[in-house]
Amino acid sequence: MIGIVVVSHSRALAEATVGLARQMLDESTALRIEVAAGLDDGGLGTDATAVAAALGSLADADGVLVLVDLGSAVLSADMALEFVDDDLRSKVRISSAPLVEGLVAAAVTASTGADLATVAAEAGRALAAKAEHLDDEPAPPAVDGAATGPTGPTESVEVRLTDPHGLHARPAAAVARAAAGHDAEVWLTDLGSGRGPVAARSLSAVATLGAGHRALVRVEATGPDAAAAVGEVAAVLTGGATVAETATTSSSGRPAAAGSGLDVALGPAVVVRAGVSLDGYDAGPVETELDRSSSAAVTTSEALAAIGRAGDADTGAVLAAQRLLLEDPSVLDDVVADIRGGTPAPHAWRQRLDAVAAGLEQLPDPYQRERATDVRSVRDRLLRALTGTEEPAAGPGPGVLVVHELDAATAATVDATRTAGIVDVTGGPTGHGAIVARARGIPLLTGAGSAADGLRDGQVVAFDARSGELWVDPDDATRRDVEQRIGRRTTERAAVLERAAEPAVTRGGRRVPVLANVASLAEAEAAAAWADGSGLVRTELLFGGPGRPGVDEQERVLREVVAAFGERPVTVRSWDVGADKPLPFFPRVAEENPALGARGIRMIGTTAEPLLVEQLRAVCRVAASHPLRLMFPMVTTRGEVDDALRLLEDAAAAETGAVPPGLEVGIMIEVPAAALSVAEVARGLDFVSIGTNDLTQYVTAADRGNPAVGHLAAGVSPAVLRLIGQVVDERPDGVEVSVCGDLASRPAVVHDLLRLGVDELSCAPAVVPEVKAAVRACD
Repeated sequence: MIGIVVVSHSRALAEATVGLARQMLDESTALRIEVAAGLDDGGLGTDATAVAAALGSLADADGVLVLVDLGSAVLSADMALEFVDDDLRSKVRISSAPLVEGLVAAAVTASTGADLATVAAEAGRALAAKAEHLDDEPAPPAVDGAATGPTGPTESVEVRLTDPHGLHARPAAAVARAAAGHDAEVWLTDLGSGRGPVAARSLSAVATLGAGHRALVRVEATGPDAAAAVGEVAAVLTGGATVAETATTSSSGRPAAAGSGLDVALGPAVVVRAGVSLDGYDAGPVETELDRSSSAAVTTSEALAAIGRAGDADTGAVLAAQRLLLEDPSVLDDVVADIRGGTPAPHAWRQRLDAVAAGLEQLPDPYQRERATDVRSVRDRLLRALTGTEEPAAGPGPGVLVVHELDAATAATVDATRTAGIVDVTGGPTGHGAIVARARGIPLLTGAGSAADGLRDGQVVAFDARSGELWVDPDDATRRDVEQRIGRRTTERAAVLERAAEPAVTRGGRRVPVLANVASLAEAEAAAAWADGSGLVRTELLFGGPGRPGVDEQERVLREVVAAFGERPVTVRSWDVGADKPLPFFPRVAEENPALGARGIRMIGTTAEPLLVEQLRAVCRVAASHPLRLMFPMVTTRGEVDDALRLLEDAAAAETGAVPPGLEVGIMIEVPAAALSVAEVARGLDFVSIGTNDLTQYVTAADRGNPAVGHLAAGVSPAVLRLIGQVVDERPDGVEVSVCGDLASRPAVVHDLLRLGVDELSCAPAVVPEVKAAVRACD
C-alpha cells in the first residue's frame, strides 16, 4: 500500500488535516500517514531532517506521496530526499496538490490499493471539483448557482428520498461519506425544485439542497468509478444509511427513555445563556489564527465524538453529522480564506457557519429549517474552544433546564435521571435536540418564547407540554395542580407501557385492533413488540430503491415483514406511486397537476401496469402460505376496482392457480368520490382503509406540503369526520373499516373515530401504546 507524508509549517494544522482524511476512511483501513510539521520548540516551520525521518518510517511501503502546505515546505521535502537512500528516493513523489483536498483524495484512493501514480494523480485532481463548483470565486455555501454540474460522460439515476424528513444533516452526512469514497465527482439535483446541481462531497451544500421527503433527486457522476459512486449514493438516499428519527423506542420496541417520559415538569430553573461573546478575544498573526482554528476544530470534533460514543446510535449519528460540518471543504476553505484576509478565527467561523444556518432557514420545509440549530450548536461549541470559554452546565439538576435553543449534544449529555424537564425558548418540536430529549424520556416544552427568555437561575418554573402552558414563579395552588398532574401522568405512563403489548379493549368490552404503518423491515421488527399487526406496508418505500425489484425479491422481503409479525395480520398496499411518489426506476410522464393525475391504481392501463402485475404475483406467493391482506390505493370508481381484481386473478393464475383463500382484498378510501360511493366501490371486498392524509387534502383542497395552506389540512376537519362516518354507515355488509392515515396516530381523536364506528386503527409504530390506551379509555 502507498504511504503518505504530510509536511506542514503547523503541527496542529497537519494533525487536523490527517484527522479529516481519516474520517473519510473505514475504521478498519490501515493506511499509514506520517506527519512532519512544526519545529521542536512548538513554533511554526519545517525541518528537512524530520521529513527524512518520516520518509524512513515508510521505507517498506510500495510508494510514498508527500503533500506540502507552503513554499518552504517544498524546499524541506526536496532537501529530505538527499538524506535517504536511493531505493527509498526512487519511490517518493512530492505532490503540488492542495494539502487538505489532496490528502483526502490521496487517502481515499490509497486505501483502495491503488499505485503511487494513481494516488498522486487523484491528489492532483482534488481541486478540480471545487474550482468548478465555485468557478474559482470564494463564496459562502449556497444551493442555487453554486455548482455547474458534471461535464463529459456521466452515470446517473433518479431516486426518491425515503427519509421522513428529507435530506437533512444526517443523511446528507452519509451522502458526503459515500461520495468521498469513490474515484468520481458526484452531483445531486432536486428535480422537483430545480435546485442544484451541488457537489455531493460537500455536507453543507447537500444539506442546503432542501430536498424533502419523497423528493425526486438525480444522482450523476463522472470519473472512473462513476457507476459505483452513483449506486452507493443512491442507496444512501433511498434509506440504506438512515434511521427513522421520529420513534421514541429502541430497536427492540421497548422504551429507550432514561427520564420520566412525561410531558409535565416542575422545578427551579437552571439557565444556560445563549451565544458566545468574542469581545475579549485577542487576535494574533495570521499563522497563529490558522493554528488556533485547526486546534479548535479538532477539539470540538473530539468532544462531539465522545458524546456520540456515550449515547445511543441515533444520537451518535446526529453528532457525527455535526462533526462532518467541521471538516466540510466548502466551509473550511472559506474560513481559511477569511483568516488569511485578516479576519480573526472566531469571527471567520461565526460568519461562515451563520451563512450555512441562514441557508437552511430559507428552506420551505420546517423540519429542514430546524437543522440550522445543529449548525449553531457546532458554531457555539467551536467558538467556546477558540475563546477558552467553559461549556455551559448541561442541567446539573435537580431542576428544569432552560436553553435558548436545544441542541443534540446538550440533550444527550443532560442527566436525565435528575433533570425535571427542559424548556426550549426558540427551538421547534422536530429539532435534533428535541428528538434526542424525547427519546431519552425527558419532559420538554419547545417554542416557549418570550415568557421563558427572561428566566433566572433558581426561579421556580413549571410547564405542561400537552397543553402548552408555562408558569414562572407559580403560586401555591398552581404548584399543587402541576404536582397532581405529574402524579397522574406518572401513573398513566407506567400503565401505558405496562400494557403496551396487550389487546386494546374499550370499557364496553369491544376489542379494537391497533396496528402499525411500516415502510421497512426494521420498522416492522420494532412495531411487532406492541402492534396487533401492520395495517399498512408502504411498498413504494419498501421497494423504492434505484433498481427495479423482481418478483423473487419482492416475495423475499414481504416474507421477512410477515415473519416479523408472526401470525398477526399484515396489509400490503400495492404500488402507491405518482405525484410526489414516483418510482425511481420507472420513467415519469410530466403532468400539470400530478396530485390529481396518474396515481396509485390509475397505473392500470398505462405502461406501469406490468410493475403492478409483478407485485401482485409476489403477494400471491406469500399469501399462499400466510394470511395476508392486499389493498389498492387511490380508488375513484368501481371500474378501477374491477380492473384491479382481474389483474389479481391473472397474477394468481400464473403463480398459485387461483387467488389464495387466505388473501383478503380491500381498497383505500382517499378520494371523496370513493367515500361518497363506498357501497358500490367496496362491493364484494373484505375491507376498506381510510387514508385520512390524502382524504383531508382533497376535501380541503389544500396541499399539506405547502406552508401557505398546510394549516387547512393539518387539523381535524369536521368534513372529513363526516365522510368517515358516511363510509362506516354505507359500507356493504361484511366490509370492515380501518383508518390508516394520520388521524389514527392521534390519541385525542381515537374516541371520535370509534364513535363513528371504525373497526380498526393503524398508526405510527411509536404511538401504538398511547393509541391503545386511548381505546381503553373509550366507553
